[in-house]
Amino acid sequence: MNNFLSELGQRALFALPAETAHKLAISALKQGLTPKFSAADDRRLLVEIAGLKFKNPLGVAAGFDKNAEVVKSLFSVGFGAVEIGSVTPHAQEGNATPRLFRITNHHAIINRMGFNNDGHETVLARLRGRTHPGILGVNIGANKDSDDRIGDYVAGISAFQAVADYFTVNISSPNTPGLRKLQTRESLAELFSRVLDERDSYPVRRPVFVKIAPDLTEEELDAIADICLDKKINGVVISNTTLSRREVAGAHNAEQAGGLSGRPIFNRSTIVLAKMRQRLGSDMPIIGVGGIESIRTAEEKIRAGADLVQIYTGFIYGGLSLPSQILDGLTAICEREKLTSIRKIRDSAVDDYAGRAIPDSAVPKI
Repeated sequence: MNNFLSELGQRALFALPAETAHKLAISALKQGLTPKFSAADDRRLLVEIAGLKFKNPLGVAAGFDKNAEVVKSLFSVGFGAVEIGSVTPHAQEGNATPRLFRITNHHAIINRMGFNNDGHETVLARLRGRTHPGILGVNIGANKDSDDRIGDYVAGISAFQAVADYFTVNISSPNTPGLRKLQTRESLAELFSRVLDERDSYPVRRPVFVKIAPDLTEEELDAIADICLDKKINGVVISNTTLSRREVAGAHNAEQAGGLSGRPIFNRSTIVLAKMRQRLGSDMPIIGVGGIESIRTAEEKIRAGADLVQIYTGFIYGGLSLPSQILDGLTAICEREKLTSIRKIRDSAVDDYAGRAIPDSAVPKI
């Protein structure tokens, strides 16, 4: 019955414009009007990285609950971690609508939201004083009109250090002009120095991860890995959306500007993940994002080097039952392969994926 109701609700939402549907989904989660799914806790799924204990390796990626409105509901469907945001110091409306587009036949989405969010003060008020049954990540960003974008990230650390379990520094959204330039060696060095200095000024030092794009060259990956290791960043989230349209060329809405997510970016993001695992070594935590929509894709992402995985677009297409399906599938893998921990499969496909060429993202490009 829960599956039927979930599928019925999903069909109704897909009849609406994408952003309208997303707002209604958030409203329904907020009011507890959706069927609940959960997977039994399994100690074999527990993952400990960066000093944090995740009850399972599945999280919801930033962008789904930008403003921390439905954190409790997301944990209730089985997620081991919820990453809210991106949040900027000041509230901003983002880009003009429409700005969210489905490419249904490819289980994909294009967005050019532009960091629309309620700002630090309002989002913090929703989180202050609350406890959560899992790990809470806060994804921090910079205002579009900021004179000091690095300063905006520093402000994010200051604002949320008392409520976040970890931070993700989002420098890879394609929808804020010039933001991806922060991925260059010189900009990253300054960014990490200032952000980590702020983090280290507090008695409790929260882990800081950085989220990178999948549209990077081998040389750019070298530079990012070097800086992450040199500055002792706590982990890397791989990856954000892609600007490439190679995988959806000719599809309805493929010509829309913005970042592409979902099924078409699985291969690209997983190749970049494996290449970074080789560069960063076995100890650096990596969160794998991009195209995860099933137990198979979650498993592959872990085998390619991910400690944790996150879903967003796959959640939209797969519905509320997807988290429990993935977690039950991971438990089944542990049973089948007689594993004491799901982490035992990590890195088993690193060489395979890392040996592949990163698909050309320059042609075609929006």
